Amino acid sequence: MYTLTILALSWQHILIVAIILLLLFGGKKIPELMRGMGSGIKEFKDAIKEEDKPEAKTTDNTPSNETPKSN
Repeated sequence: MYTLTILALSWQHILIVAIILLLLFGGKKIPELMRGMGSGIKEFKDAIKEEDKPEAKTTDNTPSNETPKSN
């Protein structure tokens, strides 16, 4: 029960973390970091969706068990 109250963040905690991030990285660097993180998350989600899709089987009109003819 006490662990939930310890892990809960109030608006004061979030404000302190935001100020520290602003001091460490500066105002110009933070949007670049967020943009990079957003594109990384998007690529990760796309990779997961691509992995979940069953691959479409392409069918050739040539039989696969036929031996090639030599001239």
